[in-house]
Amino acid sequence: MKKSDNNNSASAKGGSQPKADQPLAGAEKAGGKKFLEGVVVSDKMDKTAVVAVNSFKAHPKYLKRYLFTKKYKAHDPENKCKVGDKVKMAETKPISKGKKWEIVFE
Repeated sequence: MKKSDNNNSASAKGGSQPKADQPLAGAEKAGGKKFLEGVVVSDKMDKTAVVAVNSFKAHPKYLKRYLFTKKYKAHDPENKCKVGDKVKMAETKPISKGKKWEIVFE
């Protein structure tokens, strides 16, 4: 059996490779836009807030779930957000090198 045949048969059996089109854990999709909820951890930059988003991940081998925190820079045009605020962010076009999210005010 060829090496490539072996790889194809493993993927045909439903391998454990995650699909690239799956959304982030805790992300909502509405109209093609992703939304995340998190807590503001820094508001020291002008028109930018750093938001920490918590989600659970499963260990690949042991399948134990653990808390995973990722920080995102989000656009806050009016500097309304303060540290500790719970906010909702929407994915947007890149505003700068590190800012690809915008805080949604409802």
